[in-house]
This record gives sequence, structure tokens and C-alpha cells, in this order.
Amino acid sequence: MRSARGLIRICLTADPRNFPGCVDDKHAVTRSVPASQLIIRFDDLPPGKYAAALIHDENSNAKLDTLLGIPREGFGFSRNPPIGFGPPRFAAAEFALGGVAETQQVTMRYML
Repeated sequence: MRSARGLIRICLTADPRNFPGCVDDKHAVTRSVPASQLIIRFDDLPPGKYAAALIHDENSNAKLDTLLGIPREGFGFSRNPPIGFGPPRFAAAEFALGGVAETQQVTMRYML
């Protein structure tokens, strides 16, 4: 994390069509936690394939701020896939959740 200011906004989804935004996914799990909280736990998720997208909303305005399409705030994805132009596909961030706890360590990236 670049700073402890603002919030971390998380979208966890099993629906590839709604990744990374979770906009139309009624089953998505979304959370907003203080940026100082480095461990975020999700309990009682059913087994399946999921992908997570995170943004560091430093100014707490509920969106990822950009400048000419380049993110001005931090972002990250499960499995830390390579970033090109735009967000990765669901398959690049996808991880399987079975009957045991799964840990994903997400690296936040800052472009500006």
C-alpha cells in the first residue's frame, strides 16, 4: 500500500461476465475496508472458481480515479496477473476455492 489513507474496495465474484466490477452480479461479495487493514477475510464462501479485484480508493470517492485512462489510485487482482491495457480477464485472476481455506496475496499497483 502506498498509504493508509482512504479505503480498499474489493469485488469477489464467480461470474466472469461481471469481473472486475461486480456491477450486475447479485452473488458478488463486495467490501470496503480502511486502507490500513491489510488482511481481509471472507467466511462461508461456497466452493467454486472466483476472481478478486481491489482498488485503493485513497480519496474515498467510491471510484477508481484516472488521468487519460491511466489509474491514479492503486489496483490489484487475485493471482497478480500481468497488466496490459485495461484489466485482466477473469481467467487470469481466477482461483479455485475448495473445502479448505485459500489465501490470495494481492500486490497493489500504482501507475501514477
